[in-house]
Amino acid sequence: MSEEKMVGYCGYDCSRCAARSNDATERQKLVDGWERIFGHQAYTAENVRCDGCKAGGRLADTKCAVRPCAIERKVESCAGCSDLPCQKVRPLLASRDGLLIYACRDKQVTEEEYDRCCRQFEGMPNVVEALVACGRLPKWAAGASSKK
Repeated sequence: MSEEKMVGYCGYDCSRCAARSNDATERQKLVDGWERIFGHQAYTAENVRCDGCKAGGRLADTKCAVRPCAIERKVESCAGCSDLPCQKVRPLLASRDGLLIYACRDKQVTEEEYDRCCRQFEGMPNVVEALVACGRLPKWAAGASSKK
């Protein structure tokens, strides 16, 4: 996986996602985790392979409504869209705390499993930073969502 940060239209950090790995075993662990944590059953180590929604290559979520919408509206991020938060992106806006609560609601999730299967979905800090950059949030909000 790339060391360079890759942020999708929705704020997901694609560079942290095991779906980008060339290692089929690593992708299978991702698929197994997504099935156990989120109930996803449509993914395999091969069809989960993804280059990131802005890369123009393979996509893990071919049914995502955010990517085609962002391309059509010619925005670099959903943060640049006046309709944020819309019905397309709202279910994808996730924080670390929200993901932990959801992922651990009725099962034990190890830190390794969380890092592999959930960490890339911690998109709220990226959305906040993009909203600050385009002037839709005040400058003091930059970094505020990641402060503890």
